[in-house]
Amino acid sequence: MPSTLTDTPAPQWGEVAGWQLPLAQLCDSALPTGAFSHSFGLETYIYEGVVDGEATFVSWLRALVSTQLTFSEGLGLRLAFEAVAADDWEAIAHLDALLVAQAVPIQVRRAGVTMGRRMLTIALLALEGTDGGRLLSRYAALIDTGDTGNAGGTKGSGGCRSHPAIVLAIAGYALGAPAAAVAAAYLQSSVISLTQNAVRAIPLGQDAGQRAIASVRDDVRAAVRRIGGLDEMDLGAAAPGIEISQMRHERQRARMFMS
Repeated sequence: MPSTLTDTPAPQWGEVAGWQLPLAQLCDSALPTGAFSHSFGLETYIYEGVVDGEATFVSWLRALVSTQLTFSEGLGLRLAFEAVAADDWEAIAHLDALLVAQAVPIQVRRAGVTMGRRMLTIALLALEGTDGGRLLSRYAALIDTGDTGNAGGTKGSGGCRSHPAIVLAIAGYALGAPAAAVAAAYLQSSVISLTQNAVRAIPLGQDAGQRAIASVRDDVRAAVRRIGGLDEMDLGAAAPGIEISQMRHERQRARMFMS
């Protein structure tokens, strides 16, 4: 039996892959990106009484995972992962523009930009001195810090605005993580953040929130599988009801969240 901390671990115990802990850090729902301030249209459904408890929240969450999170965030992440693997920074800039343009509701567009920039700042700190830090610095050099998602504005050297899916794709690639694992971690992080917001807003009990997260686990797996078979022409496909709720949130009289 090992008696000190310096003893070699048993062979069957194995080692943690180098990408696992940094990826867990960047996908932690407590990461200070501002996700706690965004409901992505959920608050509209709560305000209108459509989402009023655990069952209706899970229905909404499943719809979001299978549409917007699959065809926008998840697919964007996969395409960015492939672009950085090919060292194609023109494709990264093109994808950045597409991810901003396809977010029709202005609050969602701004959320993507502000959360993307915050995640980029954190990722640069977390991966400083590594290949990930160097690749993320290349993306940062393309970003215009004066444009937060509105149409027009003064462009930076690459005209990019930033998106969290691109940031995580670059970091995940540099860490050597499998693309599907990065996508799954990103989607799961989104699910957990949105559930934490639902616990506050509906409100739900903490146990109900944990049941909701568990109940969409297969939906996340299915989304990751589906993302692998999509292409750029599928980017931005959305459920009209979810997009309309995100637009209507802009003029809602009382709001807890920024989107």
